[in-house]
Amino acid sequence: MKDIGIGIIGGGYMGKAHAVAMASVAAVFNTALRPRLEMICATSMESAERYRRAYGFARCTDSWLDLVRDPGVEAVIIASPQDTHRAVAEAAFALGKPVFCEKPLGASLDDSRAMVAAATASGAINMVGFNYIRTPASHFARQLVADGEIGDVTWFRGEHTEDFLADPRTPATWRTTGMSNGTMGDLAPHMINGALALIGPITRLIAEVETVHAERPGGSVTNDDHAQMMCRFENGAMGQMYFSRISSGRKMGYAYEISGTKGAIRFDQEDQNALWLYRMEGPDSTRGFTKILTGPAHPDYEPFCQGPGHGTGYQDQIIIEAKDFLTGIDTGKPVWPTFRDGMEVNRIVATALASSESKTWQDVAAF
Repeated sequence: MKDIGIGIIGGGYMGKAHAVAMASVAAVFNTALRPRLEMICATSMESAERYRRAYGFARCTDSWLDLVRDPGVEAVIIASPQDTHRAVAEAAFALGKPVFCEKPLGASLDDSRAMVAAATASGAINMVGFNYIRTPASHFARQLVADGEIGDVTWFRGEHTEDFLADPRTPATWRTTGMSNGTMGDLAPHMINGALALIGPITRLIAEVETVHAERPGGSVTNDDHAQMMCRFENGAMGQMYFSRISSGRKMGYAYEISGTKGAIRFDQEDQNALWLYRMEGPDSTRGFTKILTGPAHPDYEPFCQGPGHGTGYQDQIIIEAKDFLTGIDTGKPVWPTFRDGMEVNRIVATALASSESKTWQDVAAF
């Protein structure tokens, strides 16, 4: 076993999730590399010290550059706002250090292209944090589709819907300012990544992006509330997607349906330990969707629990990502989703924004 010094930039919601994941991943998955919580960075020394004590880091700083340059930090996790991603990643790659970056990859398509270029030049392992597609159920769905269990895919419908800004009386915050914090920058990348993982590349699309509540207590809204998109996949399948932060009643509506020539799949993250599978076989009287409860027979489940139906949760998705990142570093082999996969998501976002502006179909290859 060999330990590896972990530095995390950002100690808030996702910083905590990654700290917990790195503190427990070796015990859960018996990884060859054993993370050492070396340093955490926040915007002030006061908050950095608070996070250090709470999460168990050896040291802390209010300078991300000091963290990246520190010889005790051997791998960097970026859990800070999107507009910081590019500079941090480029500095880490210049020193040959592996980088895990929370989605989306940078604040723009240009940022993500620069980050991919830096990763490629360094040869260092890189990953993007699309955790929802890593549930055992969705991982299994990917296997079913890839193995042809539902035949040729003809149609895909996906959504990422939440309601944290559904009430127009909710005050304006940082989430209502800047396109990278809007629905297309924040929620849409998760489901777009899911669609690319499950079905494959998207070739063309048409989209509508809209701000429903332009004014909120405390200020104007400068980004989008929801968006819809129709698309065509490279394999010929049709697709529809909807993204919203104002979808009343939806708390974690990461959901999809996949139709094929031999069957179909349904999934909803609000019931993340169940996958619904329909097989076009047997007599009509017994055909119907079967509810499959995840268990040790499904990917990445058994290390958490030996009982089927007992379930995994949100934090476990982050631990699975930590395992993948450490495996990539240990083997020297890229593990999906890489920075390039994150850039492809940003290409779809950029295409959708252009389509909404022009009100026309757009070819993804043009972006």
